[in-house]
Formats: sequence, C-alpha cells, structure tokens
Amino acid sequence: MSITTVGIIGAGTMGNGIAQACAVSGIRVVMVDISDAAVQKGLATVAGSLDRLIKKEKITQADKDAALARIQTSTRYEDLQAAQLVIEAATENYELKLKILQQVDGIVAPEVIIASNTSSISITKLAAATSRADRFIGMHFFNPVPMMALVEIIRGLQTSDATHEAVKQLAVALGKSPITVKNAPGFVVNRILVPMINEAFFVLAEGLATPEDIDAGMKLGCNQPIGPLALADMVGLDVCLAVMDVYLAEFGDSKYRACLLLREMVAAGRLGRKTGRGVYQY
Repeated sequence: MSITTVGIIGAGTMGNGIAQACAVSGIRVVMVDISDAAVQKGLATVAGSLDRLIKKEKITQADKDAALARIQTSTRYEDLQAAQLVIEAATENYELKLKILQQVDGIVAPEVIIASNTSSISITKLAAATSRADRFIGMHFFNPVPMMALVEIIRGLQTSDATHEAVKQLAVALGKSPITVKNAPGFVVNRILVPMINEAFFVLAEGLATPEDIDAGMKLGCNQPIGPLALADMVGLDVCLAVMDVYLAEFGDSKYRACLLLREMVAAGRLGRKTGRGVYQY
C-alpha cells in the first residue's frame, strides 16, 4: 500500500509533531481535534517549529510554506476518509482511545490502516475493538517527534504482515529509524525507561540527593543526555504516572507501583513543563 495521505487525531504535542514530520516529508496530512481552536494551536506550533528550522538553515521559507500547505485541519472525522493511514494521538487513556477508534473505524474505508500512538496500552486489545484487527497497529513516536529518530512499531496478535510492512515503509519515508516489537505493556523503551524515572522519584522522596544531583549523576555516570527527573518534566508527570499504573494493573507486580511523591505531584497539578512546574520550575 502506498501511503500518500495520513490522518492524525489529536493536534497536541504528539499529534502536531507527527503532522510536521509527515508534511516535511511530502505526505499530505489531515489533522483533526475536537475544536477549531485546538487544531489552529497545533498548526501554529508546527509553524513555529518550522521557523526555528529556518533560523538554523535546515529548511527554507519555501520548504515551510510547502509543508504547511500539505496540512489540512478539521474537527470532523469524516474528513479522514482521504487518508490511507489514520494515526490516533489522543491522551493516554484507554476509554478515550477506544471511543475515538471505534468512531473512526465506522467512518473510514475498510482497507484503511488505523494506528495508535499509545505508549503503554495493549495494541491487541485496541485492535479487537475494531472491525479491522489485521489492519491495526501501534506507531509509538517519541517527543519531540521532529527531532527523535525512533518509532516503535508494535504488532498486535492480529496485525498482518502487509500492515506492518506499509507502516514500516512510511516510518522510513519520514526519516525515522523504526524498530518492531511484540505487543506487551510498555513495549520496549518505556518498559525500561518509565520504571527508571519512577525509581528516581523514590530516590528524591527518600532525600538521598537533590533533583539536580540525581539528574547530574545519571547524565555523568550513565552518559544520558538528560536526567530522569528533567525527562519526567518533559514527558509529563501525569503521563509517567498513567504508564506506571498500567504496568501495575497488567503485570500485577509490585515493582511497578508508582512512587507516592509522583502521585502527589500529579494531584497538585505539577505536571512538568506543560504546566510551568514539575520537579523543576519553568
């Protein structure tokens, strides 16, 4: 299957990032969200990101104009009918994703592939709720999407070889380096990463070191480009907590219990960069 148009559900951080990656690579995009204000905000984020690339002389003004011209914004799922692939990039909430996916499944043509950008929810389970389980797959992009090379392609139990190959080819066309993983909670990267972040919160809660020293220790001692607490602020503490809760529920193993400090900070609304305060002040 040749994918020339991609539908994206969600114009937030991940959705607009995926839209930018597609549009810059010559793929047409239909970006849908619940309100015109939401999609226009997403489009403005893409424009701002492209402006920064112009300043760095990575692209030209003409490149920016061409990329933006490839992005159609909408508040109607019906406008996704032109796409050969629809990527759901909504909030990491099973019930919300299920509702969106079932609505889209009833609108787009049977041959259209549907992908979820979930970072922790079962692709097999989501696929089973649609009428096209063999044409359902996971595409886990990483934030910030335009900069990060990795895409985890997650095969559900029902995902066909043809679906996997089409999505893998698209990821390569976007300039990404895809890895293929089996469906399991957290897949590969987050299965390792998020418990590490959670452990950093336990270390912080026990007062073993300051946030700055915890992050410096992991950067200097483990050659990580960013410390786990600063990374949590970038990802969103609410997202980290949601992922840990999924692991605990799915595996039933107490090693996946979320740190109380992480849960308290989320309850306080200190979610990281997006709220201006998390472990650090922004």
